[in-house]
Amino acid sequence: MPEGDTVLQTAKRLHSALAGQVLTRSDLRVPRFATADLTGRTVLDVTARGKHLLTRIEGGLTLHSHLRMDGAWRIYAPDERWRGGPTHQIRAILANAAHTAVGYRLPVLELLRTRDEEKAVGHLGPDLLGPDWNADTALHRLLADPDRPLGEALLDQRNLAGIGNVYKCELCFLARATPWLPIGRLPGPTAVLLVSTAKQLLEANRDRPDRTTTIGARPRTAAAPAPRARRPSEKLWVYGRAHRPCLRCGTPVRVADQDTRPTYWCPHCQAGPTP
Repeated sequence: MPEGDTVLQTAKRLHSALAGQVLTRSDLRVPRFATADLTGRTVLDVTARGKHLLTRIEGGLTLHSHLRMDGAWRIYAPDERWRGGPTHQIRAILANAAHTAVGYRLPVLELLRTRDEEKAVGHLGPDLLGPDWNADTALHRLLADPDRPLGEALLDQRNLAGIGNVYKCELCFLARATPWLPIGRLPGPTAVLLVSTAKQLLEANRDRPDRTTTIGARPRTAAAPAPRARRPSEKLWVYGRAHRPCLRCGTPVRVADQDTRPTYWCPHCQAGPTP
């Protein structure tokens, strides 16, 4: 599932290609909106809200989309071949004289009044990459259910918006806690640091083509030994590193499902319950 930084980059690309331009083609391939015609309207802007994309269009309309597990928006030049997937996976086409934006495998696609955007995204917590970011509110929401596993609380977009499975695993590693630890058992300073580190990581990666968490976000505990020297390919602390040595201690990283998502952790560096 794309994370907040990836969705923000997608929004920037769509904004660059569509904003300020008149649509010469629109095709929404979902039954509810199949007859909607946006041709002749100007795209005003494309904005990310957490993991949601809001394409605002002249006339008070917003096209709301969400990528979830494998959705994607691709942008093509007029004569460029479309390579995002087979035709039957296309859910949306928005084109102007210079660019065509094609949405593939979009599980959420709806056209709504701009004034009603809150119905689609109003449930979200503070956006880690948005102007509404508020660390105190995010911390309060995270700790509202102290018995909830840390990993599940981080993934709940109602607490703070933008964290996906990669950041969940990396943040738990940096907090030295397993994703199954009840969040209320985190020491207060660690919980505060967890929120600020989440903000730091997404901000650091908001413009990077390749996400990395091992540069500029080392584990911050006095007892933690200095990580060993890293190769450029070692961009993540634990995610995707099952059975490979932990970058801090050398213990093989483990993997198990948490709420159907593969979850990685170091059994030596991270304290707390495990499956």
